[in-house]
Amino acid sequence: MPRNGLRHEWIDCRQNWKRKVAGPKQATFPTKDQIADFIRESPVPVGKKEIARAFQMTGDQRIGLKAILKELEAEGTVERGPGRRLAPPRSLPSVTVVDVSEVDEDGETIARPVRWDGSGPAPRIFLGPGRAGHPPLAPGDRALVRLRRTAPDTYEGQVIRRLDRRDGGVTRIVGTMEARRGGGFLVPADRRQKDGLFIPDTGRNAAQDGELVVVETEPGGTRLGARRGQVVERLGDPSDPRNISLIAIHAAGIPVDFPKPALQQAEQAVLPDIAGRTDLRVIPLVTIDGADARDFDDAVWAEPDTGADNPGGWHLIVAIADVAASVPPGSPLDREAFKRGNSCYFPDRVVPMLPEALSNGLCSLVPEEDRACHAVHLWIGADGRPVRHRFVRGIMRSAARLTYEQVQAARDGKPDSAIAPLVETVIAPLYGAFGALSRARERRGTLELDLPERVIRIGDDGRVSEIGQRTRLDSHRLIEEFMIAANVAAASALQDRNHPCLFRVHDAPDPARVHALAEFLEPLGYSLAKGQVYKPRMFSQILHRAAGRPESAVVSEMILRTQAQAVYAPENIGHFGLSLARYAHFTSPIRRYADLVVHRALIRLLGSGGDGLTDDETTRLEAIGEQVSSTERRAAMAERDAQDRYLAAFLADQVGGTFSGRIGGVTRFGLFVTLDETGASGLVPVSTLPQDYYEHDAASHALIGRRWGRVFRLGARVKARLSEADPVTGSTVLVLLDADDGAESFEAVGGTPAPAGRRSGRPARGRVGTSGARRPRGRRR
Repeated sequence: MPRNGLRHEWIDCRQNWKRKVAGPKQATFPTKDQIADFIRESPVPVGKKEIARAFQMTGDQRIGLKAILKELEAEGTVERGPGRRLAPPRSLPSVTVVDVSEVDEDGETIARPVRWDGSGPAPRIFLGPGRAGHPPLAPGDRALVRLRRTAPDTYEGQVIRRLDRRDGGVTRIVGTMEARRGGGFLVPADRRQKDGLFIPDTGRNAAQDGELVVVETEPGGTRLGARRGQVVERLGDPSDPRNISLIAIHAAGIPVDFPKPALQQAEQAVLPDIAGRTDLRVIPLVTIDGADARDFDDAVWAEPDTGADNPGGWHLIVAIADVAASVPPGSPLDREAFKRGNSCYFPDRVVPMLPEALSNGLCSLVPEEDRACHAVHLWIGADGRPVRHRFVRGIMRSAARLTYEQVQAARDGKPDSAIAPLVETVIAPLYGAFGALSRARERRGTLELDLPERVIRIGDDGRVSEIGQRTRLDSHRLIEEFMIAANVAAASALQDRNHPCLFRVHDAPDPARVHALAEFLEPLGYSLAKGQVYKPRMFSQILHRAAGRPESAVVSEMILRTQAQAVYAPENIGHFGLSLARYAHFTSPIRRYADLVVHRALIRLLGSGGDGLTDDETTRLEAIGEQVSSTERRAAMAERDAQDRYLAAFLADQVGGTFSGRIGGVTRFGLFVTLDETGASGLVPVSTLPQDYYEHDAASHALIGRRWGRVFRLGARVKARLSEADPVTGSTVLVLLDADDGAESFEAVGGTPAPAGRRSGRPARGRVGTSGARRPRGRRR
């Protein structure tokens, strides 16, 4: 944004309002609604003088304006901020200090205001690219930015200057070393980091030219702007496919090695004595997991309920590994698990939350071995409604380790020899209880986003051997329903007694996002009523209608983007997606710290041991929730990055090939095309699109060529040529085969392209000129 960009936008806003409200000459005093609308539509906070000028008020009329502004402020329609400037509630000042929170998968740098006193989550701030020669901002950086509001809870920001980092200033970057005179230069492996780092000879740590390294850097740079750093770890040959996951792991800052005290504690852990516990070893509990799973933290069993008060009902047991017995609060293992937050899963490896001695050993519910467990007895009605529950700490012995495919085959009448003896006594009752739980789910009207999931299989040589799509079986849904029922029981047990709990909460979608979704869906023939209380069933009905149609994928993607992000918090607001009033994660304490906290809360509530939730943890639940929510996002980003790099490695030998796909993402700097065959997402840079000035229309998820009238919209089918696939950066670059492939006409979406040959004005914020098109000079207003 130019130095005076916000002033120019303000001038445009004021002039638009002169034409819209005042006409050539202001004749009547504006209404209160007109003034409120003007303040709401301004991209920056405004003062009384700007409002008076916009409506061409005389001196006498300004007295009336002052009274209206007081009314609007008193009723909460507007708020007064620094400099007595007015803005809608939950607004930020035009200049503020922000912390960079993440860089999303599209390369957008997202920040949060350092100070936020409003209710609810802070607005999201999308930061524009930095000035030439300045190092890019990374998570943990702090900056002073100039803001422009683009939606009620969304801003665009232009960095004025970088400030000291909030975490002390040290960050790590993974990249390839390039030998230079006097040292070396790091080329970042993360494609979202545009600038490299200078490595002096004293900081090279014997790293060789072309070697993959981890560099630790601090704020401050050379006179040319590049930051300095030193090599702290050498990873080896960047072309080695076994390094692909390592790049994502180190780039995300995920801890890999366990400290020695934590390893020693894990090795010394022993099975608790059965005294004071319930003996569940006679019950044929079974684990059902993926074929490649190594940590088994849940086992299930069911039988018909013979009680006269529950005809047609079911009695279920969900037994979960008792991790709390091996990981006392405040211990070295506990501190390390809290830092990691969760296990991270990559195509070729797992970075566990707990050492292998626990995650694959003492805490894993392997068959025919005694294991400590925290179990819940669940009684449900024939319609799946919960009747009652009871929690116990016990000792169990898994009767069998089963896979999803194995259980599904048995259900379909093709059992193998290992599962055949269990079909009538174990498998059939499990499916009977599953049927009841499924009916309850359908009645609740949950959000059924059954999006395709790609599976990357790695061969013995570390290279991608196959890219497939995970099959969704009823056996998957069975375990999912059992786990949901156990999680609901855990949340209910704690909330009914007003006991502190770390809930898994999922807020209803922002009405502004739903409004934008409704406008997006309307041209496709789907209606979504605006201004009402939204229920998950409403979105599921649209998904059901779209199933099997060409637009099905984009409709699912848009509904997913509309949803809020689920987080962990001590304040319960329910789970919108599952349509549940109470929900807490209880079923995976081996791989999620949040579940371990819930186990400890139940232990304290029930008085079932001395390893329950401590007073200190009770006071820190909000901070714990923020930590595990953050590590969950970190893991998800690293897993996506690794998948992108593996897909790029798979496509590297096919550069120049032609692929079909659809536009799966639209940003200011180009289009992301999702390829049909592999699910890989490649960037079509805006510079390769037909010559024009492209404006990013966030509401319609489109790049609009204002001069020649082409519109590239989310979901459009395209054919593209692969021009680049780099496994180190995970960068996949595509070029559309045909200039008009996937493009709509501007007139089709209600626009009017500029006449041929006309070059007027400077491109607005979010408008990008493609290569080969001369940037118009225009005149400043």
